[in-house]
Amino acid sequence: MEGSLQHQVTWQQGSALPPRPFVARSDSTDLAALRSRLGRLLKPAVKDQSLRPQLADPQLATSNPTLTTVALEKPFCMFDSSLSPNKSYSVYLYAMMESAIAGSSLVTDHSGKPLNSTFQQMSGGQLGPYKAAVFSVPNCASPPNPADAADINKVADVLKQYLFRVGDDGTCLHDPNFLDVCNPPLAPDTTYRFKYTLVDNTDGIMKDQTLWSDPIKTRRGD
Repeated sequence: MEGSLQHQVTWQQGSALPPRPFVARSDSTDLAALRSRLGRLLKPAVKDQSLRPQLADPQLATSNPTLTTVALEKPFCMFDSSLSPNKSYSVYLYAMMESAIAGSSLVTDHSGKPLNSTFQQMSGGQLGPYKAAVFSVPNCASPPNPADAADINKVADVLKQYLFRVGDDGTCLHDPNFLDVCNPPLAPDTTYRFKYTLVDNTDGIMKDQTLWSDPIKTRRGD
């Protein structure tokens, strides 16, 4: 694989909580490839109805998907044309099993409000979409510096701003005091789809959305 970062960003297959990505050496070719990839992510997205969540580039996340996680690129510059000044927005990420796509794949109610369906309510995505994450809209105008990916002290934070890993919380289902959005491990050897939506925090209305991702399958345990 050209420009591989196998020695720099390693996620162990099947690990529920893999180690933070790190740069183990300063190979100029690999670092240039990483900076180039991050730079391409920052280019403003052309408004296109075919936009959908993408599996993270293997230069940014190796061994992806794992048995229980899927790393996706965040929607950088994807919703910029839908943002209004002096408004507050969030990105909601929904997940569902491919087997449920024949049923309802809607992520809003009749009034346009985003669904708050949970992992438990949707049986881990078997019954339909569940909300896997809520995060701030990535700032296309003031992104982190891709050159920071060459700094062993900064690379983990840089990647965290560009990527989101579905299935990385192994404790929220069993914590009675957990009140945030629960993002439990995915099922091994199972095909999922994902969708990003843009939500107006003031009105509580969905303003934009991507298509559902292409099918993405977690690894099978041997």
